[in-house]
Amino acid sequence: MRWTPNRVTALRVAVGFAAVGLFGRGPWLNLAAVGLTVTTIALDALDGHIARRKNLASPMGAQLDILGDRMIENLYFTYFAVVGMASLWLPVFFFARGAATDFLRGLAMRSGYSGWGENTMLQTWWGRALVASRWSRGLYAAMKCMCFCYFGLELALTRGPVALIGGMTGDSQSVVRVGAQVLTWMTAGFCLIRGVPVLAEGWRFVSGVGQARNAKRVAQGAL
Repeated sequence: MRWTPNRVTALRVAVGFAAVGLFGRGPWLNLAAVGLTVTTIALDALDGHIARRKNLASPMGAQLDILGDRMIENLYFTYFAVVGMASLWLPVFFFARGAATDFLRGLAMRSGYSGWGENTMLQTWWGRALVASRWSRGLYAAMKCMCFCYFGLELALTRGPVALIGGMTGDSQSVVRVGAQVLTWMTAGFCLIRGVPVLAEGWRFVSGVGQARNAKRVAQGAL
């Protein structure tokens, strides 16, 4: 089987669903889910590596990679919010931010631009640095990995009657909870920062669509 970036992306999503499916089924399965979570994030780096090394990068592949990212982050944050380990506003925020930026990227693709690469929609250097640079994408992936693994380890070690570390005091549990909240909202904050350039520079495509429609109406009225 010839591995392509798109196949690695599909595998990454499947492994992510498998990991979340194991959460909440006992401490050892929770630990297995943490291992699969690390695998999921590693596959995110692998598809980009294959795309660059084999020269298989394409605008459609970039969109599929973004789609995989959205599915994974919404899946994890929604699960942990449903079981009461994270705020419900966390998945709402990630969904809203992803919907807005992906909408603008879609308009940019219709105008012949891509999310990143040589023909990127981001024209400013700071926008490319925050969104498309390797350090930014790597840091964001690492923060999400730490966030998901922290929740998974908390689930395995401290929660439920069969937790691997039982009998924790209320103060210790509070410290664990504060750590989770700090880590998740730091991740959300960096997610918002990375979305600002797309929102700022992508707005011109919304204006462009409106101007094109108005010009079309004027031309039709003239006929």
